[in-house]
Amino acid sequence: MSKKSRARQNAKASQSPAVVPPTDPGGWGVPWQSLVMLAIGIGFGVGVWWLLNVERPPGPAPEGMVWIPRGKFKMGTEDTNRRFFDAHPEHEVEIDGFWMDETEVTNAKFAEFVAATGYVTVAEQKPTLEQIMPNLLPGVEPPPPEKLVPASLVFNTPDPSHSEANDANGWDWVPGACWRHPEGPGSDIKDRMDHPVVHVCWKDADAYCKWAGKRLPTEAEWERAARGGLTGKTYVWGDEAPDEGGKWRCNIWQGTFPVKNTQIDGYLRTAPVKSYPPNAYGLYEVAGNVWEWCADWYGPDYYASSPVKNPTGPTSSFDPHAHQNENPYAPKRVQRGGSFLCSDGFCARYKPYGRGRGDVDTGQSHVGFRCAKDAK
Repeated sequence: MSKKSRARQNAKASQSPAVVPPTDPGGWGVPWQSLVMLAIGIGFGVGVWWLLNVERPPGPAPEGMVWIPRGKFKMGTEDTNRRFFDAHPEHEVEIDGFWMDETEVTNAKFAEFVAATGYVTVAEQKPTLEQIMPNLLPGVEPPPPEKLVPASLVFNTPDPSHSEANDANGWDWVPGACWRHPEGPGSDIKDRMDHPVVHVCWKDADAYCKWAGKRLPTEAEWERAARGGLTGKTYVWGDEAPDEGGKWRCNIWQGTFPVKNTQIDGYLRTAPVKSYPPNAYGLYEVAGNVWEWCADWYGPDYYASSPVKNPTGPTSSFDPHAHQNENPYAPKRVQRGGSFLCSDGFCARYKPYGRGRGDVDTGQSHVGFRCAKDAK
């Protein structure tokens, strides 16, 4: 071989081989450019789905309110606890989007309403026989004149010797009890302005809502909001016990109801709003603290015939478990959320499907409300 041929051969051997870009950095046999385009496509698709299916608020939130998006959910329960006899069957409901107060209406807010309007709650008014007698069974004697005074129902821990847990034990008709004096004369709300207002009957709550340019939520709206988008969960926060991890998630009764409340959470009666973590929609105390009035008439079997879309309840009320001497057809509205008197050993109706009811013109020391507002 000539010197020139040998030189050319050595020059070729010393040259580096050409670098070929890898077609699949992950070893999947797919060019990386294709993977990038696939990721972009998926992201775009998710974005389009979100725009089409996730309802956004129609505008800025009214003060103190949060947006509850439209959607379907399972309302009611299959829980066999006798306390949930009226929450059957579990059924699908679809609700339009609406605004909901993030907290229960406080004493401070209700005081603003009273100052602006001069409103006098039903508990502060002298009742009349014309108001009372239609709510009693025929033949029941009217109350004596000395009982016809402004008053409301107050719960006080009963004598331990009469400690049977029932719906009436511990309740007293207390003259002078009202939203300003929750436990009756001698009590006040000076250090409870951030607590939910109590001793407001349905009529009082409805009057406040109208003044505020709002309304009471329907029962279906209330449960949709309280569940916070969760499905099949026992509580508004999930499935964890109320005190799991040593921190209470709601204001309910701790101890033996009704004779001993250990107050582990620090509260014997109402707690200030925002004392406990909110649910996934940003609502505070939708479990415990105080029962909350809803717009619907109460009917124990309404779920069996409820429409799917935006149900508003029956056209009149009926309570098969009315108290002694009480007319079962007396006008009653739905209450939701349970209260500081709920406990797992007794009523347990602070769960999101628990239902309550109350006379439209009767206040109690564990009943308040929050407002809703239409999207437009």
